[in-house]
Amino acid sequence: MAKCITCGKDVTTGIHFSKFKCPKCLEADIVRCDSCKELVNEYKCPKCGFVGP
Repeated sequence: MAKCITCGKDVTTGIHFSKFKCPKCLEADIVRCDSCKELVNEYKCPKCGFVGP
């Protein structure tokens, strides 16, 4: 089950979400729901602590 790293929403049942590697460490997967992306909510990498928009 994949969850949005910002709000915790389950995104496995939807088609509108983004999944990418952390832009700093390139190791951790960052999963974001469209809502958090649209609102530009911050996320924090669980591996290196990078904070992004």
